[in-house]
Amino acid sequence: MKPAAVAIPKHDDTLEQGKYGPIWPRTPACYGFTIIAKVKPGRAEAIRSYGGRLAKALEAEPDLLAPLKLHYLRWVLFDDDTRFMYQGIFDTDFDKYTEDAVALFKKAGVDTVFENLEDFPADWKTNSEAFIKFVRAHQCPSFIEYGEYPYVTADEIKKALKLKEAFSAMLEQMQ
Repeated sequence: MKPAAVAIPKHDDTLEQGKYGPIWPRTPACYGFTIIAKVKPGRAEAIRSYGGRLAKALEAEPDLLAPLKLHYLRWVLFDDDTRFMYQGIFDTDFDKYTEDAVALFKKAGVDTVFENLEDFPADWKTNSEAFIKFVRAHQCPSFIEYGEYPYVTADEIKKALKLKEAFSAMLEQMQ
């Protein structure tokens, strides 16, 4: 396995159409998207606080976000806390990821950080299409993606790490 990169075409009609619009191809970094949106005035601290609560929730329940098949999640406040960037890399296509995210938040009975963003639909818990429309409207597609370990899923990485741990434990017992 060697590192790989792929240039992603600008959105056009040649991309496969999913339930909610174009499906960008799987890349060496798997799937993902970046959303950039305006923060509601005075809500930047609520976003930071939400991030802290999410981190604590993951300490208590490490598999909380497992249904999303995430590799990475990055949130950034910028332009004097007036804009927010959500960037996620995951193993499923856009449609499945967003449907799974809405279902996860509903099941957990929690709100989403997106509620602090301008134009986010208040009825997102009962109107998945409005949630997806918001995400699509604020999505900034990448034009190149690189993977040091291309096309490897989060589950494959977890299995490899478990194998490494087991092998290390075996070697320690042999000494």
